[in-house]
Amino acid sequence: MKKKVLFVLSRFPYPLTKGDKVRAYHQIRKLSESCDVYLVALSDVHVSKKSIAALDPYCKEIHAFRLYYWTIIFSVCKFFLFTDKPAQVGYFFNKRIFEKICHTISVIQPDHIFCQLIRTSEYVRKISGIPKTLDYMDALSAGMERREKYAPKLTRFLFKTEASRLRKYEHNICKSFDSCCIISEFDRELIFRSENKDITVLPNGIDADYFHDLHRKIKYDLLFTGNMSYPPNVQSARYLVENIMPLIWEKRPDTSLLISGDNPEKSILKCKSDKVNIEGWIDDIRESYSSSLIFIAPMLMGSGIQNKLLEAMAMNLPCITSKLANRALNAEEGSEILVGNNDKEYAEHIYTLLENEQIRIQIAKKGRKFVTDHFEWSTSNQILLNILNNSNVESPS
Repeated sequence: MKKKVLFVLSRFPYPLTKGDKVRAYHQIRKLSESCDVYLVALSDVHVSKKSIAALDPYCKEIHAFRLYYWTIIFSVCKFFLFTDKPAQVGYFFNKRIFEKICHTISVIQPDHIFCQLIRTSEYVRKISGIPKTLDYMDALSAGMERREKYAPKLTRFLFKTEASRLRKYEHNICKSFDSCCIISEFDRELIFRSENKDITVLPNGIDADYFHDLHRKIKYDLLFTGNMSYPPNVQSARYLVENIMPLIWEKRPDTSLLISGDNPEKSILKCKSDKVNIEGWIDDIRESYSSSLIFIAPMLMGSGIQNKLLEAMAMNLPCITSKLANRALNAEEGSEILVGNNDKEYAEHIYTLLENEQIRIQIAKKGRKFVTDHFEWSTSNQILLNILNNSNVESPS
């Protein structure tokens, strides 16, 4: 009889517009080959029939629970004002849904519960008798601390408070689970625990057969992709347009940039010009990669491994990123990837790649080999299977 694994997610894992969705989708798809997968997913937007159909072949049951705006506001305020827990844990917690999830668990009687992100942990924290795994995914507290640094002065107190609560919650919540995992060694080191070696590194993967060097029709010199309503992506895109590109245009006035990603906010749309094209959601992101010469992701904040870099490197694009983003990725600087520390360094890297085709080819080739050697979904999912098979039941703290 197959092991029954229940996934508890803070977002429905389709369409693949965000990193947590991509991670969960590929984990579920692979685990379904050897386990019976049951899906419980929260969603603050309507889950379409098309999205459910995309997961249906891999799941025995799918339970999507809608979070509504006013209940979200109430819960966030309640958590922020009357508890010491993070507001984003409150964002995803709903007592009515909690009762439904408890009932679902009692009916399914899973052999293992797998929670993605600390945002879902309150739903299963006190459940005993069933092995439970928490996938931190990223060190959210570290990401929040970086957002505090760049936030407007009037809101810094809120970000500072949330970062402090996240740090404490990340430290304590692990005690309520039988096993924990995280996306990279760098993120594991950021979890505030005196002994964090009990947190398994479970890296992201890349479908190298899907993301490969297609027939190129180059329209743009530079490309940046990502969900364009996500603050770290918004900030990076604006930084690219406002700080880096003017330095490039001084030497190469015709240099073009494509910003491609779902749901671009107003500040991104305002960046559009005859040299900068803003493209919203497209069905096949490979078209954006195939239309561009160089990929750049000057990330100033955020956490975890950037899927955009894995995809671009797999698509044979030479990539430029920040030291922050490469800490989790751990590619060799100057060989597999180029790393910038300031406006001038980014501009110099871009100019070098634009002027030298041989260097572009070398970095692209080594970059693809790096991601295919270290970020295969088959390897990552084998680690996940080992976690699920080796967990012992302990009483929750």
